[in-house]
Amino acid sequence: MSKKLYGTVFAKKNTKEVEDFVASIDIDYKLLKYDILGSIVHAKMLGKKKIISKKDSQGLVKGLKNILKKVESGKTPMTFDGVEDVHTYVNLLLEKEVSGKVADKLHTARSRNDQVALDTRMYCLDAAEEVALKIIDLQKAILKQAEKNISVIIPVYTHLQPAQAILASHLFCAYIEMLQKDKVRMMHAVSSADEMPLGACAARGTTLNIDRSFVAKELGFLKVSSNSIESVSSRDYILEILSAVNILAVNLSRIAEDLIIYSTYEFSFIEIDEAYLTGSSMMPNKRNADTLELVRGFASKALGALTQVSGLLKGLPHAYNRDMQFDKEALFASLEGIIASLQITEGVFKSLKFNKKKLEIYLAENDFIFATDLAEYLIKKGVSYREAHDVTGKLIRFCLDKKIMIKDITNIQLKKICKYFNKAVLDKLTDASHSVKAVKSEGGTSPVSVGKQIVHWRKALK
Repeated sequence: MSKKLYGTVFAKKNTKEVEDFVASIDIDYKLLKYDILGSIVHAKMLGKKKIISKKDSQGLVKGLKNILKKVESGKTPMTFDGVEDVHTYVNLLLEKEVSGKVADKLHTARSRNDQVALDTRMYCLDAAEEVALKIIDLQKAILKQAEKNISVIIPVYTHLQPAQAILASHLFCAYIEMLQKDKVRMMHAVSSADEMPLGACAARGTTLNIDRSFVAKELGFLKVSSNSIESVSSRDYILEILSAVNILAVNLSRIAEDLIIYSTYEFSFIEIDEAYLTGSSMMPNKRNADTLELVRGFASKALGALTQVSGLLKGLPHAYNRDMQFDKEALFASLEGIIASLQITEGVFKSLKFNKKKLEIYLAENDFIFATDLAEYLIKKGVSYREAHDVTGKLIRFCLDKKIMIKDITNIQLKKICKYFNKAVLDKLTDASHSVKAVKSEGGTSPVSVGKQIVHWRKALK
């Protein structure tokens, strides 16, 4: 039994080294379901257009459906030994279901070039939908934490230095907003994959009277690809998807970094559930946020995959080239990796807890973060921005020199530093709850504004 879809033109057989080198079955077996589904519809179309007999068409469809049942039940119908690719594998499986003569008719009016383009596009459509659903699950988990901890106040950082007081729910809404853009970006990217390439054949199409629209409709594609050369030689849609995955991975990495920092002993703002922590083989005391570190680390793999496929396609002549065999490994690893990262991050958020007492102590002992509140208080009193900034800066400088906090300044000292403040005013302006409530700008951190954001996302994610 031949294990290749070609060979009669050659006087010599490939060496074992060559066969092993060109084989892609270890990677593209993940396209097995899609190759079968595409083949079922292709067989139907061949019979519909009377390119093959109705009897042969029905036999092929029945045989392929039997194979699909076995695959979906988790069975591996036969080993991959000596099989070059997933297309050959399906053909060999089909020979066990129908006669070899009938099985050989399945490849009529198609090439492995348009087959792999079809299978990959179908995989991308399914995987991208799963990514979008996982993003929604993560958004819901974050939203639930925002609702649960709507009044918890934390410091926000710029340059990794404590800057101002914000509601933790405001930061969580920022995560949801960021992920929403990732979701839209992913669906926009995958829309380029939503066109049916089968019928492009090797590159120029076929002289046989096929019905590409029928195949597209049966497989659920939005449209039929319009140029046969572009259909088999372009992988732009993969680049778009990998770019969307890369940006999403970067955003997840930044969220992971926030959680890692906030959960350290030095910060202790949040507690990550032990189910998402690991230990040390040497140090019994260690409780490491390794899962989030791997989410953070995956961003480099996502970037590597995008770079790999970009470099792979650069300079390739039209139409199909075997170099493209290497696009799938990067694609599969990226989409599977980002799905896993989303699941882990969702789990962390579902079980996350705030250390409210620690945060209260931190805000009470680090009242310099209310310096902007002091400056804006002066602006409301008619003081120019520059003078308000300078006066507040001098007050902070005084505290630094005396090694005290703002709340420790006495009224006597205030008279020497600034004529605009008194002890009662400072006590009010350095209260965290007052600070966040005082924010007026739309989209800001006030309870009213954040409440509106939460209501919006509750409706949007319903």
